[in-house]
Amino acid sequence: MSTTSRRQGPGRSDHPVWTRLQPIVATLLGLTVIGVPLWLVVATAGKSRGEALTPNLSPPGDWQLLDNLRQVWAEGEVPAAFLGSLLVVVPAVAGVLVIGSMAAWVLARRASRLNAALYALAISGIVLPPAVVTVVLLLRQLGLAGSAVGMIGVYMGIYLSTVIFFVTGFVRTVPVSLEEAAQIDGATPVRVFVRVVLPMLRPVLATATILVCLYVWNDVFYAFFVVGGRLDTLPLNLFRVASAGLYLNNWHLIFAYVILMSLPLVAVLAVAQRRIISGITSGAVK
Repeated sequence: MSTTSRRQGPGRSDHPVWTRLQPIVATLLGLTVIGVPLWLVVATAGKSRGEALTPNLSPPGDWQLLDNLRQVWAEGEVPAAFLGSLLVVVPAVAGVLVIGSMAAWVLARRASRLNAALYALAISGIVLPPAVVTVVLLLRQLGLAGSAVGMIGVYMGIYLSTVIFFVTGFVRTVPVSLEEAAQIDGATPVRVFVRVVLPMLRPVLATATILVCLYVWNDVFYAFFVVGGRLDTLPLNLFRVASAGLYLNNWHLIFAYVILMSLPLVAVLAVAQRRIISGITSGAVK
């Protein structure tokens, strides 16, 4: 074997320059994909009406971002829409996390053909979205159409599969001996789940919280058919005021509204960001 072959070996790259450039290229690509749309939103929100008639990447001549945000807050009925979003998002996220985590714990700990079939059925909702017409007709039969309770039930039904998928994989990494020790001490199943299992699910629950909050907070499709016109949420309110002419061609106000609507999610992400990666890597990939 020659000296060159021994140095390179089967695992060495023939292009060391490209190997060094890969992280740089990946970083630049990520910054472009994320940074360009973000800059478009911020730059347009900071322009005057005349400058924002045709949204582009050019910076505003005179930054008016704070003034536009104040105008949107005062004239766009943002506080009422914000409360409407909270009324739907908080119970829906809390309910889907509690029910989903309990179901995932049972499915992960009791290995049987029936539970395997139930798990497959539970996570099928990830790839099989519900039919809107059927959902609306069912809510009308139950008397929940146009109500916050009906909207919460729809969101819980849609995203329960996501929570079960993430949490089941994570529960399987939790040592069973911890639960057995609690049971020996006389703890009931509910107490074992609350005192032993639930605290260890914080990373994956943080991940699921971010995902479900992102979906529910920004949803306009299901909300339009279920509670449209009867309960105002931030996406529905933006759609309404933009369609009614208040923000017609006022792209600076529309993008300013988008920034206001995104701030709560940014705050939640900043608080839970450390647990998101650990929740994904420890749960979903196992």
